Amino acid sequence: MTTTGRGTGSRSGTVLVTGIGELVTCAGPDGATPVSDRSLPADARLGIVRDAAVLVADGLVAWVGPVAQAPAADRALDVGGRAVVPGFVDSHSHLVFAGDRSAEFAARMAGTPYDGGGIGVSVAATRAASDDELRALLAARVAEARGLGTTTLEVKGGYGLTVEDEARSLRLAREVTDETTFLGAHVVPPEARADRDAYLDLVTGPMLAACAPLARWVDVFCEPNSPHAFTGDEARRVLLAGRDAGLGLRVHGNQLGPGPGVRLAVELGAASVDHCTFLDDTDVDDLASAADTTVATLLPGVEFSTRMPYPDARRLLDAGVSVALASDCNPGTCNTASMPFVVALAVRELRMTAAEALLAATVGGARALRRDDVGRVAVGSRADLAVLDAPGHEHLAYRPGMPLAQALDLG
Repeated sequence: MTTTGRGTGSRSGTVLVTGIGELVTCAGPDGATPVSDRSLPADARLGIVRDAAVLVADGLVAWVGPVAQAPAADRALDVGGRAVVPGFVDSHSHLVFAGDRSAEFAARMAGTPYDGGGIGVSVAATRAASDDELRALLAARVAEARGLGTTTLEVKGGYGLTVEDEARSLRLAREVTDETTFLGAHVVPPEARADRDAYLDLVTGPMLAACAPLARWVDVFCEPNSPHAFTGDEARRVLLAGRDAGLGLRVHGNQLGPGPGVRLAVELGAASVDHCTFLDDTDVDDLASAADTTVATLLPGVEFSTRMPYPDARRLLDAGVSVALASDCNPGTCNTASMPFVVALAVRELRMTAAEALLAATVGGARALRRDDVGRVAVGSRADLAVLDAPGHEHLAYRPGMPLAQALDLG
């Protein structure tokens, strides 16, 4: 399954995908624009090819162009005139959890503010679940995401918050993706609140030692505005320990109010800082100056589900910041893995253009994961394609909530 990063699911031999009314390569007009190149306007970076075909060999894109010029292949797969885009790259999700927090959502819609405390409910349910129960829940969520066009997923731990449960979460996550993130510093669990330093010792010591071999990344909820999350100094300690253990850095930052998350992420060269809802001018300037290193990953599904202000994507894009879109699928503040829904929110609420939103959900996510092989349809990239039940990519925002996108099975 493509979401795993371990193959496309196609049989041996070459496959020619034909009948593509509009192919959005996200690889620029030359078909080879790198993920990191933001020098072109968004519309030009889309690299649209009409009446197109894509040749796939050994799970990789081998040729892209007009169908009239297509080479021969062992098999053909006709998508019937529909649009094809790169599979979505969801660079922020929390899929290993058990339990239900719909009552919390209903209370929040009735006016109860969100402060991060509900995570403890998911922690208790996740600890109580068996491996098989968690594995089945995770598999179902991955299937839902793939059914909505997502082909690359980052999956965090963070709902175990013991050495054994965090290692278990990452071990299960590695069954579905190589993009796993250690998030022992999600919140301070209830049993540790009397001694935060002792919990940080656990996170940066035995828990990190057990989890680092199972993770590519380390993350921390840097949010001084929540009594359950971590201060800037605490977050720095976690990130430095993770870096010393060989993990790449990610940061939850500036979600509930102004804070040090963005500045810390930029200073330490994190691949992404996620949420970015409350930013001052210095934060924006820092992100712009670090555009080649640190991506601002926006998660508008969270604001939809919490009634908090949406991040100002227009301000970030106009300043030259690298921007990604991700789902933040989780049990409390955004229980959806729908990247098409995220794209529609970005266009409607974040004032992004359709082209900017699609780029942020594909090459933006790839950049947030420091990947060059996903998020675009270019020779040598992974053959991760999403087919739209629509003639063009604008329909992702034009028809919000409709089941338009799904990952293309090349088998």
